Amino acid sequence: MAHIVDVHVGKRIRQRRWLVGMTQQKLAECVGIKFQQIQKYETGSNRVSASRLWDIADALEVDVSFFFEGLKSGDQDDKDFASVPADMMGDKEAMELVRSYYAIPENQRRRLFELARVLSDVA
Repeated sequence: MAHIVDVHVGKRIRQRRWLVGMTQQKLAECVGIKFQQIQKYETGSNRVSASRLWDIADALEVDVSFFFEGLKSGDQDDKDFASVPADMMGDKEAMELVRSYYAIPENQRRRLFELARVLSDVA
């Protein structure tokens, strides 16, 4: 059975890869491995070594600490996360929405954010 940390790191790799619009094949090429290995990392079935995680972080343009963010169990108790599915960032549709959101110019994005906030308060 996969360790919870390996699963979390894998989900964060997948999340970031989707967010930047990179395929498993492209990420694998960047770090010098086969895409099947990326699949195994993303599911948590294979552990990512420290040096490989360093290379993946470099390819995805994030700090290594990014992959460990959110591991504290107490974070899920926050009322702001009560209506958010636990694996929301693992959902491809959610990630596409986030990517599209950040492609919108900042002034329009802010207005869209405010609209979404008002609509969620009414719901």
